[in-house]
Amino acid sequence: MREFWRAIGRTVFWSYERGSWPYDVMVAAILLFVLATPRHWFHDQSLMASPNSPAIAQIPQDSNTSVYTYQISAALLSRSRNNSTSSAQLEKQIHDFLSRTAPELRSRTFQVELIHPVTASSGAIQSYDVKVRTVTMP
Repeated sequence: MREFWRAIGRTVFWSYERGSWPYDVMVAAILLFVLATPRHWFHDQSLMASPNSPAIAQIPQDSNTSVYTYQISAALLSRSRNNSTSSAQLEKQIHDFLSRTAPELRSRTFQVELIHPVTASSGAIQSYDVKVRTVTMP
């Protein structure tokens, strides 16, 4: 029994020699844990923007409506090589982005109704005002 507790103590305090089989087993177990653990176990959600600039903002409206309005930073949406995106591609990117990041839309079916680009004084697109409607299944 004493040998068992000694092995537990050496494992907890990581006192095995590098290259020994217990050391290799512990490293393999840590790698397996890091690579195989699902992200949702830790409620981890990637942040795509700096904390100072909001990535996505929901514009308030009535709580009984199925229409939501968001303002999404243009920097968060991927651009093609020639920096132009068709409206269908943009709509798909916005739909995918909202389904990943907006908690109220995450497990619901919705469609993008309106995309309005907000431009800076230089003419560059800063963000998009997006109107979505949730779809109720019969």
